[in-house]
Amino acid sequence: MAKTRSYKLLCPIARGLDRIGDRWTLLILRDLHAGPARFSDLQHGLTGIAANLLTDRLAKLIGDGLIVRENGAHGAMLYRLTELGKKTRDILFDLALIGGHFPPEGETVDPGNLRTIAVTLGTACQRAVSDDMEFEASIIVDGEAFVLTVRDGNAEMLYQAASKPDLVLTTTYQAMLALGEGEMDLEEFSTTHAQMDVKTPHTVDTFMRLMTGALAQLAD
Repeated sequence: MAKTRSYKLLCPIARGLDRIGDRWTLLILRDLHAGPARFSDLQHGLTGIAANLLTDRLAKLIGDGLIVRENGAHGAMLYRLTELGKKTRDILFDLALIGGHFPPEGETVDPGNLRTIAVTLGTACQRAVSDDMEFEASIIVDGEAFVLTVRDGNAEMLYQAASKPDLVLTTTYQAMLALGEGEMDLEEFSTTHAQMDVKTPHTVDTFMRLMTGALAQLAD
């Protein structure tokens, strides 16, 4: 593992940046908030990262206790967040709010996969959820499946298929981005940029109420 530079300061912010301030590190953590991932999943999603650099960053995150490497199904090696790693969720969400104030610079590329969506929308939903909300939603974005599980005052969005969704929302990444950054309101999104297949009718109002609250969080 390559030796990384340290601020060598007592300040806890500096100490935090010593652990997660390297290039690509926060984006790796961002994608792991969508659930455990293989090395190839992470490399595919992080367009432009070299394999040796990803290996180095993962080794450092393991060494710092932010992620672990474990055996998954069919012998696949997976990386997942530890409890300490999960604490970066709010950091990433607030960073997304700041980033939304700035336009992209130069030529940009779409991510290789859309795991990036989970931490932003999932955290917005968590900040807006109430104890009376309960449903499971399948959200299909450009053909990639997410599940939003809302129960017992908690909301979690993961990069995986839903088992028994109460509703299925199908849309595009560009529409989700425009919605999240305030370029489109929920009514326009729902009527022209999304399709909803409702399995459990009474959950629709709850879902829309949560989405309204989540968008208010994103607008802060």
